[in-house]
Amino acid sequence: MNQLKKNTAYYHLPGLFEFYELYRVFLPLFREHREYFYDWCEIGSVYGAPSDCIWGGGRTSFGDHDPQEIFALMQEYGISARLTFSNSLLGQEHLWDKKCNHLCTLFEKSEGVRNGVILYSDLLLEYLRKNYPGFYFVSSTTKVLTDFEQFVREVNREEFLYVVPDFRLNKVFDKLSTLTGAQKDKVEFLCNECCWFGCGDRKICYEAVSRKKPWRKWFGSPLCSSGCREWLSFFEGNGKSRVYWSG
Repeated sequence: MNQLKKNTAYYHLPGLFEFYELYRVFLPLFREHREYFYDWCEIGSVYGAPSDCIWGGGRTSFGDHDPQEIFALMQEYGISARLTFSNSLLGQEHLWDKKCNHLCTLFEKSEGVRNGVILYSDLLLEYLRKNYPGFYFVSSTTKVLTDFEQFVREVNREEFLYVVPDFRLNKVFDKLSTLTGAQKDKVEFLCNECCWFGCGDRKICYEAVSRKKPWRKWFGSPLCSSGCREWLSFFEGNGKSRVYWSG
């Protein structure tokens, strides 16, 4: 990424593959009319993954816009694109997925600002470091790092340029103040989280979204147990949000 400026808040925006039409209008506005925006705010990145991307997970994805157009738009405005490859259930057999590797080939070759990958799996991390060294890597909040000492160990890992802890560490100011300047520069916070503070199912929920990833839109998923004929949905017919199995 470009050199970060002090006293500036960097916001990381969602919907890389979902909100192309929005960003196509918003980014020229942001560049040409900065008087509309606070001068202490910048766009750190735009993140996302296609809806049928098996390396995706932890969060639902609905976008399927043309990756070439997305790549070109982010390059035009000098904004880092982050691929959210945060599936927590990947095995060796998933590393050869053609679509995901094609995305990496495209987005790794950025000019100026570097693109990154947000991930959970150490297996995928090592694969990407070896095959796509042009990326920087972000440790995903889907790891649900709620123990501060575990979080510090993650921050100290040289493989990651940034680490996003669980949102419940956002306001432990007494502990966060003990971090060195270099450690603080690696920390990003998840804001406006809709999960309640005492939730005990957060990691299970992330894993459930990882498990639902389709294998090229066929019924079932290679991330389910062998012969699985169940499909994961987030919305029942009555519209109430919940994680449940049907099939």
